[in-house]
Amino acid sequence: MPDADDIDALARSAARGDPAALDALLLAVRPEVLRLCARFLPSREDAEEACQDTLVALARGITRFEGRSSFRTWLHRLTANRARSTYRTLRRRWRLEAGGVPLPEQADPRRTSVVAGTRLDLLDAFDAVRPDLAEVVALRDVLGLSYPEIAALLDVPVGTVKSRLHLARRQVRQHLGAE
Repeated sequence: MPDADDIDALARSAARGDPAALDALLLAVRPEVLRLCARFLPSREDAEEACQDTLVALARGITRFEGRSSFRTWLHRLTANRARSTYRTLRRRWRLEAGGVPLPEQADPRRTSVVAGTRLDLLDAFDAVRPDLAEVVALRDVLGLSYPEIAALLDVPVGTVKSRLHLARRQVRQHLGAE
């Protein structure tokens, strides 16, 4: 896999409209995107679907990459948002296929791992808080971005990131019944 500088150079070229750079970029980042999607979603198939969705969004939106942050940081934000969106789509699809039967309140431990159940609960909690708060907690706690990376990506001061993260964690804990 190319190093971060090579990836950034490919991203800049792709953002300027170079189709060969875009192809090389998509190929280079796919393994990382899949790994990141797997942090959010409970099954390999779901992570694969979110990965494909992310790569399509990347190809369509690369011209919006402005370089305010590293490409990796921008990619993490895109991946987090697409993984959450894929989860919502899968949840809607399941509800339709289940004939309106609501999703179980808790993941069935006989049909999913404890980790998968935890991820589903976390994704539901993300949907219960404001999108700007869910995004900050996903970038920090799920994907492991630093405060300065998140601040640069969102174009807000580090203090704003910290306050949003504090509020988001409190709301997520409340939704998960941890308080």
